[in-house]
Amino acid sequence: MKKFLIILAMFCFSNSCFAHSHNNLSASDALEKLKEGNQRFIEFKQKHPDEDKKRRQEMLKGQHPFVVILSCSDSRVPPELIFDQGLGDIFEIRNAGNVLDEHVIGSIEYAVMHCGVKLIVIMGHQDCGAIAATLSGVSETKYIKSLEDSILPAVEDCKEKGLEINSDNVVKAHVMQDIEELLSQDTELVKYMKENNVEILPAYYHLDTGVVDFYKN
Repeated sequence: MKKFLIILAMFCFSNSCFAHSHNNLSASDALEKLKEGNQRFIEFKQKHPDEDKKRRQEMLKGQHPFVVILSCSDSRVPPELIFDQGLGDIFEIRNAGNVLDEHVIGSIEYAVMHCGVKLIVIMGHQDCGAIAATLSGVSETKYIKSLEDSILPAVEDCKEKGLEINSDNVVKAHVMQDIEELLSQDTELVKYMKENNVEILPAYYHLDTGVVDFYKN
């Protein structure tokens, strides 16, 4: 953990983000940009923005993403594609089952507090393998089990609420628990979010249609 914090601090004092010199999008504008990109993806009308040589050269000066997205590392769920965005647009954090841990929180802190991002999205998805593994009750390795242990509270939450224990319900419950856990931390990030109009939203991606649903937390 100490080593991670030292590395994070080195990043923070680098020039890879320039939030204070860039007019970052508001949370509402960032959300609208995501929705517009997702609609293009759904309709196969992608613009593939921010992917040319000029953009690569701009990125040498630093990054100014307009959103940070925590999502599953499932190969079918690439945020840049489903939101039709390009280089430097999305500060992306991915792991199996979009599990929140101290490294993820540190990464979100960096995006928000040093890149000036105003919108945090935590996105689950249809047919999530990590959720399926948790529901199966079979842990293949201790490391996969560590992911499942982080997801199990969402299963219990569904039981307490009388919801059917299926993949969709657990995925959504898990996203909500990620958000609740993040906001319950006594961190500089939570304080910063309150003082700087930073919003956090849950989302659900439909593999079959390409639609991303944003819903209130």
